[in-house]
Order: sequence, then structure tokens, then C-alpha cells
Amino acid sequence: MSNIEVKDDKGVRIIRFNRPDKRNALTLDMYRQLTEYLIEGEADNGIRAFLICGENHCFTSGNDIKDFLSNGELGATHPAVRFLFCLLELKKPMVAAVSGAAVGIGTTLLLHCDLVYADESAQFQLPFVNLALVPEAGASMLLPQLVGYQKAAELLLLGEPFDANTAKQLGMINGVIAQRELFEHALAVSLKLADKPASAVQLTKKLMKVNRNKLQHQMYLELEHFSSQLKSEEARERFQAFLGKSQ
Repeated sequence: MSNIEVKDDKGVRIIRFNRPDKRNALTLDMYRQLTEYLIEGEADNGIRAFLICGENHCFTSGNDIKDFLSNGELGATHPAVRFLFCLLELKKPMVAAVSGAAVGIGTTLLLHCDLVYADESAQFQLPFVNLALVPEAGASMLLPQLVGYQKAAELLLLGEPFDANTAKQLGMINGVIAQRELFEHALAVSLKLADKPASAVQLTKKLMKVNRNKLQHQMYLELEHFSSQLKSEEARERFQAFLGKSQ
């Protein structure tokens, strides 16, 4: 069984993290699959919107640390890097349904989604500094723009978890939905998007994302520092401690 499930439903491509035994932690192979499914969906005129979610009441607990460290060179061909820049290039709208853990990339990828819904169990976290790293996916630019500098500093520098109601108050998600209704609600919204004139939807999305070039530059800058920090003694110690606890 694939760790990334994909299903097309009336113009909506549903992409689901499916590694519940590891809290949907993302491996390099999962990043490859995600990128492939997004690129295929962009090229398919029958696909008009994306919906991303997780299996077993968990969005994703972030990177599979051991797998991620097995390929530490964050060049253009690195699976995680390709996925991040694929998110930046998406023309079609993306909706997210978040239940349970949304850690690291599980939160930063939401900043690239157009509509985000979560249930009461959702727990967001940006623990990059705690691991002696810096943010990725353009979060160092997108988050201050979205929630203001002071709140972004709190979320990124302290790296503490926050719940769905906090995310809603900050404007990071569109709504808090009952767990039993979350997926169907997000799918219904995705189907509404898929039913609208595709060119108008995509052009409107493009017009709203006016800082794309600046964001691309910021993402490259983040990756440069992320790669440098990943090789640091501080990060090595933090990762060893993390892996020790998880065993």
C-alpha cells in the first residue's frame, strides 16, 4: 500500500498522507510521490482543484528525521525541495483538511494552500529553531505577512504547539469543523472550486499572489541557511536526542 494515496473525484484530486503507524511522517519517497501527483494534476484539464489531508486523524508529524538525514544535500533535485517549489508554482487551488498533528512542513505547506479547514484535534507546530534549524517553504516571509511580526516571532522562535482555535484567530485557517464532518466539508468546498470557471479561479489566485518572485528568493535563502544549519553541531545534537527519544 502506498504511503501517499491519490483519488480523483469530479474534478478534485484528493491526496492523502497514508503512513499512520509513523504519524504520517514524510519520507523522501513520499515527497517524490506528492510532487508527481501535483504535477500530473496541474497538467490534467480534468483536475480543477486539489484536496490534501491525512489518514487516521493525523495530518503529518513532519519529516521522517532518519530518512531526511540520509540525503542531507538540499539541492534543486532533493525530493523535499522539489515539493516545496512545486507548491509555489501551483496554478490550481488547493484545499487542506487538517486533523491531529501538523508539525513542521505539516504547518508550512498550509501557508501555500488557498483554503484550510481543521478539526478540534488539530495541533500545529513550527519547531525548526528547537532543532537548531530555520523555517522553510517561505514561512519566514509568509507567516509575518499573515499574522504580523510579533505573533510570527512567537510561533517561530519559541516553536510551541498551538490549537485550531488559535490558528483560526490568527487567520491561518478558514474554519474549525467537527472531526466527523471535516473531510466531507473540505471536499464539498473543493468541489465548489472545481465547478467554477477554471481560468477565472486560476487567474484570481495568480493575482492574489503578487509577491511570488520575492517569495521564491526567500525560499532559496531559507534553504541555504537550512542546509548550513543541518550540518551544524547544534543540529546534530538535537537530532540525536530526538532520535533517541523516538526509539
